[in-house]
Amino acid sequence: MEKISTIGLDIAKNVFQVHGIDETGNIVVQRQLRRRQVLSFFERQSPCLVGMEACATAHYWARELVKLGHEVKLMPPRYVKPYVKRNKNDAADAEAICEAVTRPTMRFVAIKTPEQQSVLMLHRTRQLFVRQRVTLTNAIRAHLAEFGIVAGTGRNGLEALLELIGKEGDERIPAAAHECLMALVVQLQLAKRQILEADRRVLACHKASPVSRRLEAIPGVGPLIATALVASIPDPQAFRSGRDLSAWIGLVPKQNSRGGKEKLGSISKAGNRYLRQLLVVGAMSLILRARQLGYTRPPWLARLMERRSAKVVAVALANKIARTAWAMMARGEAYRAPGQQAA
Repeated sequence: MEKISTIGLDIAKNVFQVHGIDETGNIVVQRQLRRRQVLSFFERQSPCLVGMEACATAHYWARELVKLGHEVKLMPPRYVKPYVKRNKNDAADAEAICEAVTRPTMRFVAIKTPEQQSVLMLHRTRQLFVRQRVTLTNAIRAHLAEFGIVAGTGRNGLEALLELIGKEGDERIPAAAHECLMALVVQLQLAKRQILEADRRVLACHKASPVSRRLEAIPGVGPLIATALVASIPDPQAFRSGRDLSAWIGLVPKQNSRGGKEKLGSISKAGNRYLRQLLVVGAMSLILRARQLGYTRPPWLARLMERRSAKVVAVALANKIARTAWAMMARGEAYRAPGQQAA
């Protein structure tokens, strides 16, 4: 058998497709593998280049194949799709992956460690509990409104409703409805406790990471954003500049330029949605704080706040925060305020 130099591996839950070529581009192997056969197949192969799409379980398989001596490169699925010929199937996908991984201009995804994936799992778990808290809160408010009981917005209004539900004998709430509301309150309290526990674990991860502690010095960045940045970006050097990181997060304008005429639109919203949400929320809190206390620094932010809405300014500030974070992570530097940079 001719020596395989490049393999395109289309991964799935149980059935995997392999497409291998030699140095001249001739097809050497095309076959399906069951899940239990994957590692034994690659153990028999001499070290080669293996390409995969950066999708579910890809980081696990990448780590396992690296242990066997192979060079593994992960690619965003949207960058692999243009190489698919005609109809889409497992064999065509594996062939497209094999071709895409050899392109000199292809962009790759850094392989995450188990620790980084654990931190991201902690963030996703916390986010799930937050969504459940919002859902339960809205349900309690909506159900009580059906009986003419309405409270103000915010935490104080919700606490007033919970206190009302805790009191028995209110003639406005029927007994059957009160039992349902009590069940919702129990679930809400459980979700709140889970969120607090997740916050404590995030803080512990933050204190254990020197990079995360350095990122916390950036205005608008706390332990939640810092740990998410460290876990989501295994290799900052994979991005050529801070703008590339902002584009990956989806904080830069979309382009529709032609004929030498540049036309920029709204932000692309491509890439990591969770990071983008965190950065915008952090920037928004910083802007609201600045308006309350009358901050005028940095000057560019003060000028932008005078002529733009708060949400537009928040996106611009989030873009700036992402670029600053990349510079600190890629160069191993501490945060320097704008005045210190000029000095």
